[in-house]
Amino acid sequence: MANILIVEDDLAIRELIKRNLQMVGHTCRMVTEGDKVIDVVEQEHFDIVILDVMLPGASGFEVIQGLKDIPVIFVTAKGSLEDKLKGLSLGAEDYIVKPFEILELIARVNVVLKRYGSSDAMVTIGDVKIDMKQHIASRAGVVINLTPQEFRLLEVLIHNKNLALSREQLLNLAWDYDYEGESKTVDVHIRKLRQKLGLEEYIKTVSKIGYRLELR
Repeated sequence: MANILIVEDDLAIRELIKRNLQMVGHTCRMVTEGDKVIDVVEQEHFDIVILDVMLPGASGFEVIQGLKDIPVIFVTAKGSLEDKLKGLSLGAEDYIVKPFEILELIARVNVVLKRYGSSDAMVTIGDVKIDMKQHIASRAGVVINLTPQEFRLLEVLIHNKNLALSREQLLNLAWDYDYEGESKTVDVHIRKLRQKLGLEEYIKTVSKIGYRLELR
């Protein structure tokens, strides 16, 4: 997984981002002042920087100009079109406006990591191995035939491991955003994944919510 630098001076938001990124397997370091960022990135490798704009010491718009070859996602309350265009023109990979959904941030982080080749190519769950690039799953060395939709659902569970996801969230993430199918579609596909891959121990049912892939 990735090593992520979180540059945010709001304690609650900083901890929210850190806790959830760590739950899905990333490591995080936090900085609260803009003028300290360059020193930190010169001392340690980071796969991505999550950067606020309004920071003490130096603004995020100033900070990004000193970051070379490190993808940046702005997460900020500055939501005007002018600010978004400025952030993207300065080289940011993405621009997220507060308040935001944590699942959206995780999804966008995954997109950027995949774009830069920093996401895990192989994932192991018990005796199951998943090749994320080739879209191949095998169990005890035997390739298991998954439909494209089953693999997409598995991919979403992996990217959001240890997080409880509602059926509606899984529909939005693993199917098209305008998909109008019933939530029981998720139940059917979860059952197939459990049966085909023997993941009953790992894909947990979360009462009154949905499902969670438990990995440590």
